Amino acid sequence: MQKNGSRDLTAKMLIAMAAAVICGLGVIALRESLISGGNAQTWNTINSLLFADITAEGNESALGLFYIVGQLFVKALQLVIVPMVFTSIVSAMVRISDSRKLGRISSRTIGLFLTTTVLAIILAAVAGMTAFNAGAFRNTALDMAGSTGKTGSNPLNIILNAVPNNFASALTNNGGVLAIVVTAAAVGLSVNKLGDKVKIIPALCGEIGEIINVFLNFIVNRFGPAAIFCLLTRTCATYGIAHLRPAIAYVILTVALLLIVLFAGYALFVKVTTGLSPANFVKKIGKVALFGFSTSSSAATLPLNLKTATEDLGVNEEVASFVLPLGMTVNMDGTAIMQVIATIFIAGCSGYEISFSTLLLIGLLAIIASIGTPAAPGAGAVILFTILSGVGFNNELALMAYSLILAINRPIEMLVTALNVVGDSACAMAVAKSEGALDEQKYNA
Repeated sequence: MQKNGSRDLTAKMLIAMAAAVICGLGVIALRESLISGGNAQTWNTINSLLFADITAEGNESALGLFYIVGQLFVKALQLVIVPMVFTSIVSAMVRISDSRKLGRISSRTIGLFLTTTVLAIILAAVAGMTAFNAGAFRNTALDMAGSTGKTGSNPLNIILNAVPNNFASALTNNGGVLAIVVTAAAVGLSVNKLGDKVKIIPALCGEIGEIINVFLNFIVNRFGPAAIFCLLTRTCATYGIAHLRPAIAYVILTVALLLIVLFAGYALFVKVTTGLSPANFVKKIGKVALFGFSTSSSAATLPLNLKTATEDLGVNEEVASFVLPLGMTVNMDGTAIMQVIATIFIAGCSGYEISFSTLLLIGLLAIIASIGTPAAPGAGAVILFTILSGVGFNNELALMAYSLILAINRPIEMLVTALNVVGDSACAMAVAKSEGALDEQKYNA
């Protein structure tokens, strides 16, 4: 049922996107026709009723219906950022307590997760910066807006801001992602150390995580298509085709990179770490990738992933039962790739320059943000906001580009989930091989 529901939602979102583009292009044509025909006042009235930013100076009497709907949707998603990151990381730290039983397995698992995520981010940064330097993400609306972004901040300030001086303030700032992560890690590791003495906090974090998933599913399922229509239509009406050209480049680049890693990257990883045929891995993991793609949820895919890893890939049950649930929480290679390219795309659209130090900061935040991304549909695009805040990409054009990401990212999120779950299985095979717990006969059967 969940799988069919996810397909229905995807269809609705794709229809909303197509309708928004058609409607947006119609609005662009109408605007140009009215302005060129000397009826600029008529366009101003339409813009005031539908598209105007009601928070901007001069728009005190505007209705901005499309703006209101889009912003309510974005704010509803941003509402869960802090509890989402905090509870996910606390739960991850608590799960690492299994390392007492699994010994070397835990360190090798975490090491492989970090290795694959770092490699994915490097690949995404190279591809993203190549597109950025080639001007693929350049938004010509910048010239009309006369706006360029400058962070005006020493990147090393992120180190100072990583350790909060107030627990409550750390949990009330969507932009302070590192402070939230450090606070969550401190709580999680302390709970880990205390073991069975602390039972309420792990249970509470788990319950809050469930509430967040229900909330996200409700918001995305009930209001996602309509909000996407409003967001994308307003983007077309406000910035026109200049905003859509770089968006097309973002989609093509991200999808191409995700497909390369999905079909070639992990197959090569399995070959290097286990010495086994990568063709068998691609063939047997296909159903897991398709299920992850359909549901857009690593959590929903976990039962099938466990079954496939133990029965088809030959991973020992003890190894699989540790590596895969942990990977569902902290191993998000696809999410990291998407977030890096999306951040570079937004920088290009909103006039920010990217120095080497900024690129390093984006990579660091992508690692942290991907670890803090729960296995819920659409969560990666929501957490992307924390990266933008962390690097200071927050002018109006950046927020518009972020809204565009929310509008067009559904198919990419589906592919991201497929990559995440396949990455978990590949790491499980590598860990099992290093522990002598990989049944090669099952794998080769």
